[in-house]
Amino acid sequence: MTSTAPVAGLLLAAGGGRRLGGRPKALLTTRGRLFVELAAGALRAAGCDPVVVVLGAAAERVRERAELTGCLLVDNPEWASGMGSSLRVGLAAVARAGAGAALVALVDQPGVGAAAMARVAAAYRSPESLAAAAYGGRRGHPVLIGAAHFAAVAAEAEGDAGARGYLRAREALITLVECGDVAVPDDVDEPGDLIDLPS
Repeated sequence: MTSTAPVAGLLLAAGGGRRLGGRPKALLTTRGRLFVELAAGALRAAGCDPVVVVLGAAAERVRERAELTGCLLVDNPEWASGMGSSLRVGLAAVARAGAGAALVALVDQPGVGAAAMARVAAAYRSPESLAAAAYGGRRGHPVLIGAAHFAAVAAEAEGDAGARGYLRAREALITLVECGDVAVPDDVDEPGDLIDLPS
């Protein structure tokens, strides 16, 4: 990671938790902490600056309850349309901050912490960089997107796909950073997923 063009953290935390009975994922807890606090703290600990948190469902409750000092909070009024809209909002905020890249993390992956985030952030070389965590060789999150890609990623980000299609078309350009020894990339999507969270 270079000091001249910092890597910003971009936490997508707007989801309404439809499959969790409408419990916003940012406000779920594990290890006595809110998911949004854990993920934002991990991005900060990984050296990301600034850390942009995109809020949507229950945004005011998240602001009231979560300790997010030092983070840049941005609202996605179209959060219900899917993750793509949150990615667009977040990349716009990161671009305004002048970052060289965005390290994109998902609030519903509490098993992905600072160690994995720091590894992927360290793959930043230039605004053309693309990198992603890998788990047993399979691409996952977090994903590092260099600033040269922001506009094109935002143009393609629709529904819940996020940057998936853009990255799939550029597999050969993506630096994979194995993180399976330091992180568990499981999503919390349904009530049963909460049972197996680390204590």
